[in-house]
Amino acid sequence: MEFLVIALIFLILLLLMVWRPFFKQKTQDVRVDSSLRDETNVRLYHEHKKEIEKDYGEGGIDEESYQYLLAELDKTLLQDIESTSKEVKVAINTKSYSPLWPLGLSVFIIIFTVALYNKQGSYKLITEMPSGHGQQQGMSQEQMLEQRENEAIAHINKLQKHIESNPEDSEAWYNLGQTYVAVGGFDEAVAAFTQVINIEGEHADVLGAIAQALYYKNNQKISAQVQEYIDKALTLDINDPSTNILLGMHNFIAENYQEAITYWQRVINSNSQGVNIAALKEAVAEANNRLGNASGKSASSMGASSTSNHTDEAQSVAGPQLKVSVSLSDELIKQLTKDEDRVVFIYAVPTNGQRMPLAAVKMKISDLPTVIVLNNSQAMSPENNLASVEKAHVYAIVSMQGGVGIKPGDFKAEALGVDVNRSDTLELIVNTLVE
Repeated sequence: MEFLVIALIFLILLLLMVWRPFFKQKTQDVRVDSSLRDETNVRLYHEHKKEIEKDYGEGGIDEESYQYLLAELDKTLLQDIESTSKEVKVAINTKSYSPLWPLGLSVFIIIFTVALYNKQGSYKLITEMPSGHGQQQGMSQEQMLEQRENEAIAHINKLQKHIESNPEDSEAWYNLGQTYVAVGGFDEAVAAFTQVINIEGEHADVLGAIAQALYYKNNQKISAQVQEYIDKALTLDINDPSTNILLGMHNFIAENYQEAITYWQRVINSNSQGVNIAALKEAVAEANNRLGNASGKSASSMGASSTSNHTDEAQSVAGPQLKVSVSLSDELIKQLTKDEDRVVFIYAVPTNGQRMPLAAVKMKISDLPTVIVLNNSQAMSPENNLASVEKAHVYAIVSMQGGVGIKPGDFKAEALGVDVNRSDTLELIVNTLVE
């Protein structure tokens, strides 16, 4: 009886998949299934690590070779996490469906299922795994990488053909950039991501993707150019998965394990769609193990509370709590509320001229007026936060282009030299046009 219930559920799910395009009738997404590869990569990681430790324990390799092999193994796993954290997809326009084909397909599925069960005859045969699955599990890591590269090249060709007839399809351009990163075409990836910005404007995930491509091109070093894109991405969205995974990997390789955990835990707490959370938790566990903290107390304490829109409760209890009241002037209310819902940035920067925010919050005009709290949890990096300074410049910017920074045409309010430990609420009324 239990088997029949399970079979019925799967049959219903299959029929829903058949009928879904008829009811939705928008676009299809062709996705590269990465879940099996993620599972295999993690399994291979542990197997290879045991082999290295065994060779070291038996005296087959020296201490220097042992540390080098472990570092290379860790780097491979982390790159796999990043490269598979977002599914590669391409939008393909489809025509309106007639109800006849899903109806006919549904009848065929039901008849075929019943006939197959009657012919095969037993529960054991139906549930038996296909032989091809075992072959895929038995593939070496080199074969898997070669297969993945071939799939990526074929997908690049498909995307390029699609873009030729749909040059304004930003999603296709983004997927093209991600695929180029996977095969090491970093200049081509940056060009594709830049095209997305030209179409849609600056968004955190696109800026993070550019930072990622430039980081790999620069032999996994954070140059001034890479840092600029990282800062912009985190200003737009402090929990951006691409940027935080990149920073976590960079710190892990540099053996800054606690900082790596901090960045990865942001992504885990935000539960972002398209991210392999299970693999990321494996990386956090390994970082904790390197710290000599196998129980993972630091990670669990950060993960004990969920993230809200603008604060991380695990960190907001300590450090300055700068309350800021943000509103629009009466004239701007009449002018801007008639247009689209513009982006508003509220942030604090050091008084020494550096532009990297000590804390930043992103919202919409429709959220105003409001009172927000700037604190250490909104910092771009653990070292540069409100607690690291005594005074800061505080800005509220209505961005007309949607990007970070203060540009001509934006509207602003500012308060200079603000004591970050002040107890009363700082009031900012946006009323000045940036020229």
